[in-house]
Amino acid sequence: MESGDVMASRVIPCPSCGKKNRVPAAAAGLPACASCGAALPWIADASDADLAAALDTRQLVLLDLWAPWCGPCRMVAPVLERLAARYAGQVKVVKVNVDENPSTATRFNASSIPLLLFLRAGESVDRAVGAQPEHVLAAQIDRLLAAS
Repeated sequence: MESGDVMASRVIPCPSCGKKNRVPAAAAGLPACASCGAALPWIADASDADLAAALDTRQLVLLDLWAPWCGPCRMVAPVLERLAARYAGQVKVVKVNVDENPSTATRFNASSIPLLLFLRAGESVDRAVGAQPEHVLAAQIDRLLAAS
C-alpha cells in the first residue's frame, strides 16, 4: 500500500445473526462476526495500488474485473455477492474497476469484461469470461476448492 492509501472496508451483515460488521479489504486471517463468530462473506474493492494486499490471503480469490458501464458486469455483481455469502470463510471476492485501474486490467489481459479470475497465492488457476450463471460459477468454485 502506498503512503496515504487507505483500503476501503465494507459493512457486511452477518448471514447468521444479522449484526452489521465492518470487513476490511485486507487482513491476516478471515473475517468473522463480532457478535456470533460466524464466518462473514468477504468482498473487497481494490485498486492498482492495493491489489497485492487484497490478494494476500490463503483463501481462494475470485477476482472480478469490471466496469460501471458494462451491463453484464452489473448482472454478475449480485451473483458474486451471493457466492461470497455461500462460500464465506472459503472464498474472497475482490472487485477491480478496470477503467480506474488499467495496470490490473493489463496484468490479467482483460480484453473482455466481466473477467472473473480464480487465484491462489496471487496466481491465476482458472477464469470465466462474461456474465456466467450462478450455478456455473458455483460448480467452478466447488471444483477448485476440492482440488486444494
